[in-house]
Amino acid sequence: MASTGTAVPAREAATSGVSPWLVLAVVFYASVVAVMAQFAAPPLMPVLMDAFRIDIGQASSLMSVFSITGLLLALPAGLVLGRFGPLVTGLVALGSVVAGSVIAAAAPEYGVLLAGRAVQGVGTGLLGVTAPALVAGAFPPERRGTPMGIWAMWVPVGGLAMALIAPSLALAAGWQAVWWLTAGLGTLGIAAWVAVLWMAGLRGAPSGAGLSNGALADLRAGLSGRDLWLLIAVFAVFASAAGGVNTFVATFLNKERGYDVATAAAIAGLAMAGMAVGSVLSGVASDRLGSRRLVYTAALLIAAPMLVLPYILSGAAIGISLFVFGVILGAVPPAIFATVPDLVPHPRLIGAGMAGIMLGQNAGFVIGPLLFAALIPALGWAGAAAASSALVVVAAGIGWRVRVR
Repeated sequence: MASTGTAVPAREAATSGVSPWLVLAVVFYASVVAVMAQFAAPPLMPVLMDAFRIDIGQASSLMSVFSITGLLLALPAGLVLGRFGPLVTGLVALGSVVAGSVIAAAAPEYGVLLAGRAVQGVGTGLLGVTAPALVAGAFPPERRGTPMGIWAMWVPVGGLAMALIAPSLALAAGWQAVWWLTAGLGTLGIAAWVAVLWMAGLRGAPSGAGLSNGALADLRAGLSGRDLWLLIAVFAVFASAAGGVNTFVATFLNKERGYDVATAAAIAGLAMAGMAVGSVLSGVASDRLGSRRLVYTAALLIAAPMLVLPYILSGAAIGISLFVFGVILGAVPPAIFATVPDLVPHPRLIGAGMAGIMLGQNAGFVIGPLLFAALIPALGWAGAAAASSALVVVAAGIGWRVRVR
């Protein structure tokens, strides 16, 4: 496997006197805001189903459309990053989060809300490629796992924040207030992104960038390896299983266990809290063990049977199982993201590799909620979760075949 050194963005940041940890902080904040926009829907699913008079299949589309946008943008995002650089790409991403949040907040009907979700998805799709490329480039390979583990908390931290904030905010000021909140946070993110990346010298595209000068060729080169595509498949299957289960936990607790919306969302949020812990532990562990593959494969195998537990347990055991499940599941993404730079032949191709990983993630997030919702009538809640568990075992088998340390 080709081993990469410090990528170009990291050297630019270092020579301009800006700490890579400051770059990580801004990238992390922007990423969390995007995820807060994405996960505004799950804790409010029962509210939105009543407000717009939609069924569970239509409700699942509020998450799937987000990922469809990210799926369509994953590879183009690699081109955009290569052509315009991280500053402009991040501005477009955060601007999309803000614009989509405003559209959603003002939505008079389901179709407009769905359109707003799609616009928000543009932001998450672009940040999903830009952010890890910046983080990977800011630190040397032997120390990359820990900062990547910190950044990988973007999903659990953003999801947990919404699980805790959205129900109470919606109760106090209406469900629209949740999207006005993400619009405001996204605006702050734009200011921070411009200030820090400008000081870091990340103001434009890398030298020689441009579609006519090699960005398209770089994308092809970055996506040419067998092992990278196996890793993409791992993330796709993993995201499909996790996305399906996590999207409907709060709805299950509300509809089947009788918890009110706020309590159901808080319990479901324990999985996100666990994932945040697991993300950091995974990054540190992969650095200490010197093996990314061992970390993500073991986590997948342990997590597989745990997907069913929230749907068969009752009482306090539900929350405990969700938290433990989250810790284990949270170990997967950081190890995968930290593996990508080791699978591309040159540091400038990290963005292309990350674009492939986001392609897999968003494909999984598109399929997962739709598949889970479709299986519920035939198999029940626990049966649908068991099918997801089987997918995670498949992901572990694929992941072990990746030729990487």
